[in-house]
Amino acid sequence: MNKKITAAIICLFIFIGSYSQELANFRRAPVVSPEIGEKTVTFRISAPQAKLVRLYGSWMRSNDSSLNMNKDTAGIWIVSVPKPPAELYTYNFIVDGLTVNDVNNVFLQRDGTRYLSVLLVPGDLTANYFEAGKRGNLRKIWYNSPTIGTTRRMYVYTPNGYETGTESYPVLYLLHGGGGDEDAWATMGRACQILDNLIEKKLAVPMICVMPNGNPGQEAARTSLLQEKPLDRNAPGVANLYISSIVKDIIPYIEKNFRVIARPEARAVSGLSMGGGHTLSVTNEYPGVFGYICPLSMGVRDTQTDIDEKLQGVKKAGYKLYWVGCGSEDFVFEMAKRLDAALTRNGLEHTFHITTGGHTWANWRIYLNTFGQLLFK
Repeated sequence: MNKKITAAIICLFIFIGSYSQELANFRRAPVVSPEIGEKTVTFRISAPQAKLVRLYGSWMRSNDSSLNMNKDTAGIWIVSVPKPPAELYTYNFIVDGLTVNDVNNVFLQRDGTRYLSVLLVPGDLTANYFEAGKRGNLRKIWYNSPTIGTTRRMYVYTPNGYETGTESYPVLYLLHGGGGDEDAWATMGRACQILDNLIEKKLAVPMICVMPNGNPGQEAARTSLLQEKPLDRNAPGVANLYISSIVKDIIPYIEKNFRVIARPEARAVSGLSMGGGHTLSVTNEYPGVFGYICPLSMGVRDTQTDIDEKLQGVKKAGYKLYWVGCGSEDFVFEMAKRLDAALTRNGLEHTFHITTGGHTWANWRIYLNTFGQLLFK
């Protein structure tokens, strides 16, 4: 055999070997992360060139608690941790000092301008955070807001059966907190899943849920790439601009375009943090519009001098339920206690629901799951 043929055969074997290796790499099982086991959760990330990879999860005390991961021979970094209690958590990897999401996990949520990988641990607490058997629909609605002077967007949840039925429904107006937008309750709050499950289990009355954008300078969430209008919250007429739009623009739109029961006893309003402030403001400034009032993680500032007068207006107009929720470690807990005291002082029957924990979605999801069972009954 001459040298040219021998060389060609050698090259062919090298090519076949290389191709086989590439094919093996292509057929390698996909990286699974996170992998929830009976007692542990395993996280994985492919980073063959990295020198150090760490895991940080919201179940940890702080970033200082992040864990080193170990690299296998294929360049996959792996770490297993004891399975945390049932809850919805977020996490990320720190690759040579750079924070990255888990590219193998399609479950993401957006917190303002950040996208975060999600770990949803099953259990009694999170049973209603998973998809129900019978699911409603979530619509993104553009509506005209003459009060604010622009077209704006809100999310509207309709319960299972709405599209095929003729029934009219009560409405929950659910307001987000500072830094959030119309997407917050649907993603981080799991509002649709919670309502679907409560309704399917017959623990809650079927209802429509309206989730508006509470930033009057925005037409919609920043992901829409629409220009924002700067507003001075302290300027005359701006402070109550959004809450006025709820009453003058949003409610009329919903009651014209959806099958709803257009009476105070069929309207509820609730919000967290900034949205809790909006809940207090809209019910104080427009008493009698909402029969169910549920402020979360918010209360009365020590500088507010007209709270008694406002609450007397609410009392006189009438309501069905006044439900206040706050965590004992929340930085607004003292404000919530002042609201509780003011409601008591003015003779307004109410519930002050105190949980552990702070100013977090872990609490706000629990609150919706709790007061959602009390509405419109």
